[in-house]
Amino acid sequence: MIGYTTIGTSDMERAKKFYVDLLSAQGAEVLMDGGRIAFIGTDLAKPSLAVCTPHDGNECTPGNGVMVAFPAASKDDVKVMYDKAISLGAVDEGEPGQRVPDVFYGAYVRDADGNKLCFYVFG
Repeated sequence: MIGYTTIGTSDMERAKKFYVDLLSAQGAEVLMDGGRIAFIGTDLAKPSLAVCTPHDGNECTPGNGVMVAFPAASKDDVKVMYDKAISLGAVDEGEPGQRVPDVFYGAYVRDADGNKLCFYVFG
């Protein structure tokens, strides 16, 4: 099981605002803020998302093939999350749609740091 996923940012305040606003409908908030790293979620004992500036001091870059996926309750919720991300400044990487017939429905965006995100529902 995943404890937390970390993604890099070049602007901590922007990243915290983006992800708290994006995930507010699920009750997400900054749970712990250590300056260069902040954990966002609903409970530190549950899986969460961490945003951080790179420890080595180099520029943050999104990993090729790396993506963070956020589950949605329905296809309508996939669209709501996608639209909210776009309204918060994310860039389209694939509008909401059926990806695998009768199995996987998803939408894709990139945040301001280029990190790829997916909003999805199975079934």
